[in-house]
Amino acid sequence: MGFENLEVWKRSSRLSAEIYCALKDLKDFGFKDQITRSGLSIPSNIAEGEERDSLRQTLSFLNYAKGSCGELKTQIIIGIEIGYIPKDMGKTWITEITSITAMLATLMKQKRKKLTPITQ
Repeated sequence: MGFENLEVWKRSSRLSAEIYCALKDLKDFGFKDQITRSGLSIPSNIAEGEERDSLRQTLSFLNYAKGSCGELKTQIIIGIEIGYIPKDMGKTWITEITSITAMLATLMKQKRKKLTPITQ
C-alpha cells in the first residue's frame, strides 16, 4: 500500500493545504514560513518513511512526523494568542492535529510489533 492510501497522510496533507490557504495573506513571513513548514513536514515525513526499505528508518520518519505535530500544535496555539489565527479555526486545527498525532502513534505501534520477535 502506498503512502497516498494512508488516512493519516491524507488528513495531514489536507491540514497542511488548509494552513497554506488560510495564512496566504499573512504579512509576518517568519511566522507564516515556520507554521507552513511544520504543517508540510508531517505528510512529507510520512511519505518519506513509507518509501524507505528499512522498518527502522520508516519508524524514524514517522517519529519525525509526530514531532512536527507537536511543533505545529504549539504554533497554532501561539497564532491564536497573537491574533493571526481565528480562535474557531485554530481549535479545529488543534483537534485535527491531535487526531493525526494519535493516528501516528497507532501506526508506529503496529510497525514496532513487526520488529519484535514473537516469543511464546
